[in-house]
Amino acid sequence: MANWRRTLGDAFWAVDRALGGQRIPTRIQKWVARHPIGAALCVAVPFTLFCLMLSRAEEPDDPWFAVFAGLTMGVVFGLTAFSERLRQRRLRRLGIWDGS
Repeated sequence: MANWRRTLGDAFWAVDRALGGQRIPTRIQKWVARHPIGAALCVAVPFTLFCLMLSRAEEPDDPWFAVFAGLTMGVVFGLTAFSERLRQRRLRRLGIWDGS
């Protein structure tokens, strides 16, 4: 089981390197890595409000789709921010970036 996890992790970091994952992070990437919940909320709340606005025009009795869509977008962006945090931690560990 541990060997399978190791292989999956190696594959993830190989794809990350192929996509330019060893570049020094930008200012936005640093902020997102430090505040993953804030980044998720910055995307989820406006998306939820936008979907609520659209649902009011079409079907005023069902706001749950908008809430579910906003929650989904927030989770996706939160997980992306968390993976950016892991990437930056790896860059520090490898000595590519000093964290400033």
